[in-house]
Amino acid sequence: MRLPRLSVLLAAALPAAALTAALAVPAEAEPAADEPEVVLTEDFSGGAVPAGWNAVEGQWSVSNGRLVGVSTSANQLSRITFGPHLRNYRVEVTARFEQVINAARWTAVGLDIAPNGATPWWIATMRSGSTASNGLEFAQRTTSDAWNVTNTAAAPHAAGTGRDVRVAVEVRGSRATWIFDGEEVMRTSALQRSEQGVLGLLANGGTVSFDDVVVTELEEEPVIRPVGPASTPAVVAHRGYSSVAPENTLAAVESALRTGADYVEIDVASSADGVPIILHDNTLDRTTDGTGALPSVTSDYIEGLDAGSWFSTAFAGQPVPTLLDVLALMKGRAPVLLLEVKGPETRAELELIVQQLRDEGLVEQTLLQSFDVNVLRDVRAIEPELRLGLLRSSLDADPVAVARDLGVVAYNPAWTALQSRTDVVEDLHAAEIAVMPYTIDDPAQWQILRDLGVDGVITNKPGELVGWNARHVQTVPDEPTVAFAAPADGAELTRGDVLVPAVTSERAESLAITLDGEEVTEGAAVAVDTLAAGEHTLEVTATGVNGTATASVTVTVTPSAAGLVRLATSPDVVRSLRDQLLRAIDRSDWIRVAAIAEDGVGGQQLPAELAELIAADARALRA
Repeated sequence: MRLPRLSVLLAAALPAAALTAALAVPAEAEPAADEPEVVLTEDFSGGAVPAGWNAVEGQWSVSNGRLVGVSTSANQLSRITFGPHLRNYRVEVTARFEQVINAARWTAVGLDIAPNGATPWWIATMRSGSTASNGLEFAQRTTSDAWNVTNTAAAPHAAGTGRDVRVAVEVRGSRATWIFDGEEVMRTSALQRSEQGVLGLLANGGTVSFDDVVVTELEEEPVIRPVGPASTPAVVAHRGYSSVAPENTLAAVESALRTGADYVEIDVASSADGVPIILHDNTLDRTTDGTGALPSVTSDYIEGLDAGSWFSTAFAGQPVPTLLDVLALMKGRAPVLLLEVKGPETRAELELIVQQLRDEGLVEQTLLQSFDVNVLRDVRAIEPELRLGLLRSSLDADPVAVARDLGVVAYNPAWTALQSRTDVVEDLHAAEIAVMPYTIDDPAQWQILRDLGVDGVITNKPGELVGWNARHVQTVPDEPTVAFAAPADGAELTRGDVLVPAVTSERAESLAITLDGEEVTEGAAVAVDTLAAGEHTLEVTATGVNGTATASVTVTVTPSAAGLVRLATSPDVVRSLRDQLLRAIDRSDWIRVAAIAEDGVGGQQLPAELAELIAADARALRA
């Protein structure tokens, strides 16, 4: 929240003479605690590649006070990594193309790249012919060494060769802003962040020199979003990606993390032994195979429950996660955690929740919200740096007064309540309090909320809202774009896993997804138990008014002894065959396993498709 101006504070506390003297303090004497912290500067005056800069591909040297990167072909991705891992930062560098093979060759700032340069990584790219429609890009190099270009733009003038260009990129979580010679040209919200990724510089198909690198750490992005024609509300994934995976499970959180959502919302409450558990209801009955009120059962009992079968048999075995489970999954990733504490909670229980956030380094990345005002007051006392939000099923008579009294940065009402008094959005914004209503899945309602200027939309369909937002802010190119949010390219799956395709797209009128050529539905879980061992390809085609776009990912089903046990103990296997298979698996007798699967025993046969899977897995293990 904005602090009162210094002159106003002094005028209220000092007589006129003292006020005049106070205001005469030189500007340099004022504290600079709120200024961004510069964490790295480098002008390459040392004559050699600086310590801590790691050249992982291509030729890198220092000449005439500039870092020089050489890529000898269009296929060589010369890169050097440097700097610390930062979640929110601004990186600036002066770049100059010394020579290029052609105008399509490029240089880039690595925005999140492993210190050893391994994929996947994200970059902000500038071509020598930077005024082309794709002269500037935000792009990902995937684990399969393919490109996922999420945003493109034309620069205001050509970079050319022999000309210095001051490049700056501001990154906050999954969002990035590209600034070309002082002019903002492009934004993205699609970055997928890693836990250890650092910065880098890249060269492709030419020689590029760099100078005056400055890296500044930034504060967490404000909850209040800018208002204007290009502004869109933040995407808040309600209980994870709860329309494609069982709510408040690790599967739902992981799916949400891959959509490009700005926030992942989950619910936390404490078990009888004080362990923070991720669960929405007060009881276990609706979303698990357990029973009873959460405050009356222990974490040991909860640990063995199934939280996925109620949603789909494909998610059977999904555990009820603890808060620590989710924090481990989110650590280093892009979105903000919108953590709803159900309440009531004891002071000791709240202290443990906050301590876990501290231990995982996620206080800054978390916005804690609750319907329970006592929870908010206690958390404010425990950790003043933790941002707070107030949930409301109905509007207070004076939302601004209540929000100020509680010291919250966000007032998050039910959309059904907000519809009758939409003017409170403007009132709350005037008080620098954000508004993120819940829970809205209808695009027609999204349009109304965007026009109202709300700061976020809490939705069960974050992937769809990400694509819907993109249509409002991206004007070039006109063709549709599409990418897989899940699964990750190159993912390795085992028996018992599920494959849930989720995509993000822009300007697409229709989407068609196939798995190994067979049509599948976005969000529909495919059991890995039904897939053959080896590689499988997911492809998506987005069709829009101005063309089509395609994307693909490859996943691998890896056979294992545990996977064979799972297949052998399926309900379709009669006891006599099951026992024979398990004995052979226990002895690692893969030839015998394959023979039983294909030939049966004592006249008993496995179902044909299951027999084929078991035999293939066994032969792969033998090989």
